[in-house]
Amino acid sequence: MEKAAREAAFPLLASWLMKIRLLAFATAADALGTGETDLEMPDGSRISDLRARLDRNHPGMVPLWPRLAVALDGRIVPPDTPLEDGSEVALLPPVSGGTDEPLAELTDGPIDTNRAVAAVSGPSRGAVVIFLGTVRDHHAGRPVEKLTYSAYRAMALEGLRRIVTDLEAGHENLRAAIVHRLGEVPVGEPSVVIAVASPHRAAAYDASRAALERLKAEIPIWKREHYADGGAEWREVEPLRPLARA
Repeated sequence: MEKAAREAAFPLLASWLMKIRLLAFATAADALGTGETDLEMPDGSRISDLRARLDRNHPGMVPLWPRLAVALDGRIVPPDTPLEDGSEVALLPPVSGGTDEPLAELTDGPIDTNRAVAAVSGPSRGAVVIFLGTVRDHHAGRPVEKLTYSAYRAMALEGLRRIVTDLEAGHENLRAAIVHRLGEVPVGEPSVVIAVASPHRAAAYDASRAALERLKAEIPIWKREHYADGGAEWREVEPLRPLARA
């Protein structure tokens, strides 16, 4: 039933629901039992809400998410992206021509740490190192209430992907993932997660540290501290340097 017809027949219910078109391919289509279907979701739903619904109704989807990209109206988007009435959502497994893309993302909502860990874990990688950078409640003796992060998105994403690719190329069977949050981040919540897995712990520790140091020096992401006394300051400390080469 189209939205206009729903609104006419059920004016209260219609205001709470929107209709989306769901496309699935390859293993995602197998898990859903169909490659194409229409779904109704509550107004205000996000990609993450759709994922939760699919997990409940189709448990075979659960192990696939670390490998899937999700596209909204033809554009790959993060889990916190809002859905709209008439949206087309596509579930995209890795294509046949190559290996899985590394997980290197910017997100405007809370970071899914488990997703980052799942992206690097594997039965041949016995060491998994997770770094969480969380917002402190003070800086230089001043109480901090929150941080806001901004980025030159295209350049930042290219840089994060380069860091992950370089780390993986430098160690046999090592996998890395970096997700950085943008926008407002309250005290105590993660602003960045770096997950690294390798067969042995030394390589995982080294790669995790290298990823953080390169992120701080090479990626155009800026943070503004907001203090309890009402003040705010940009934390501009280290000049941006060119991306290092493997």
